[in-house]
Amino acid sequence: MIFTFVVIFIICFCLVRLLPISQAAGPGKDPENFYLRMVALGRMQVDKTSATGYSEVPVIQQFWSFIKNLFAPATYIDSDGVTQTLSRWGYSYSESKAMPPDELLWERVPPTILLNVYSMIVSVPIGIGLGIFMALQKNKWPDHVLSVVVMLVISVPSFIYAFLLQYLFCYVFNWPYSTIANGTNWLSPEMFVSMILPILSMSFGSIAGYARYTRAELTEVLTSDFMLLARTKGLSRAQATVRHAFRNSLVPIFPMLLGEILGLLSGSMIIEKIFAVPGVGALYLTSILMRDYDLFQFLSMFYISIGLVGGLIVDISYGIVDPRIRMGGGKQ
Repeated sequence: MIFTFVVIFIICFCLVRLLPISQAAGPGKDPENFYLRMVALGRMQVDKTSATGYSEVPVIQQFWSFIKNLFAPATYIDSDGVTQTLSRWGYSYSESKAMPPDELLWERVPPTILLNVYSMIVSVPIGIGLGIFMALQKNKWPDHVLSVVVMLVISVPSFIYAFLLQYLFCYVFNWPYSTIANGTNWLSPEMFVSMILPILSMSFGSIAGYARYTRAELTEVLTSDFMLLARTKGLSRAQATVRHAFRNSLVPIFPMLLGEILGLLSGSMIIEKIFAVPGVGALYLTSILMRDYDLFQFLSMFYISIGLVGGLIVDISYGIVDPRIRMGGGKQ
């Protein structure tokens, strides 16, 4: 996991710095302090032959400067003669004012988490319940109809649902919230109502995915030999399904749920952009478009960490949920 993190980190670092700094977002309204910060961070050097008076240093030198700044944050004297200490993660220049990337991230985390939590609350029970119904109706007309609907829904990207919902609710039915409400009162009723459309956009695909996966697992368990034994011992179909079949079918579904919980912080870049959600996904997209080096690097490390830790915990959880599949357990 550590090796994978380091490799991806180096690739992201080198590739983004091969792109030129965005002149629209880089120097901005304070070019003097911008270049002073870039020199302090080891991104640029004084070059009198350049039009700006500064030129970029080689990527390898930038990499070592970045590593050194992690352990000993750089300082510089700003245009007013005041000594400033930079964040160990550098600073972001794509926002209205220079800020450390970690501070920007924590400002944007609440709406992303809230949006994903609401989406899970909607999609998990509906998806699993729909999958159970489809498994119990296997090869009957409700199962065939729902299977076709699930395949259609799961094949359509979430941003298509976003545009359809915006057109249907906001244009046809005059729904007042084509984007989320302004402000930072994330738990207010108005904010919740304004989040309904992005929540639905993110939930459709998840509902279809859970329904398909639950149906497949539960159908396999219902045809197992131990289910026949449970029925012959006197249990009704409902009792056998609840006590034995459903619990066993949750073994592969539980890590899937755990992985989605761990992914709450990642957000949805496209959905957040469409509905103007000031979350982590929109911030990451901005860092790419504006070529905001330090912000992009910090958010990339953040996403990589979530993905790798989530994958590790999901792998470990298989053995916790079902001891039969633990590795290295020895002979029984």
